[in-house]
Amino acid sequence: MTDTRLSFREMCDRFEVTPRTLRYYEYIELLSPEKVGRARFYGPREVARMTLILRGRRFGFSLEEIRQWLLIYDREGTAPQMRAWVALADRQLGVLAAERAQLDETIAELRRLRDEVAATLDTD
Repeated sequence: MTDTRLSFREMCDRFEVTPRTLRYYEYIELLSPEKVGRARFYGPREVARMTLILRGRRFGFSLEEIRQWLLIYDREGTAPQMRAWVALADRQLGVLAAERAQLDETIAELRRLRDEVAATLDTD
């Protein structure tokens, strides 16, 4: 990663987020950009954190879980953060597996109902 700073607009564009989202992440202390007057600049640390935030959101973690996980690195370092990550990932894998099972069941039920209705249309 380079030492290049990104402006507020560049950060929004790079991560395809709205200005409101970026401001909110700053407000809840997920990001701490450098401020020069009213301008905000995001360095490599903030870019890396944003990558982790968005990945965490994609995996279904709450913003508070992500915030707490990032704080572990700041307070305790890499090893404790990675142990926490494994625990979070294990829990979320269970949640996602349960959601998948429920979704598979719903799809099967919808398919059965659709096929029943379609069969009645074929007999008319």
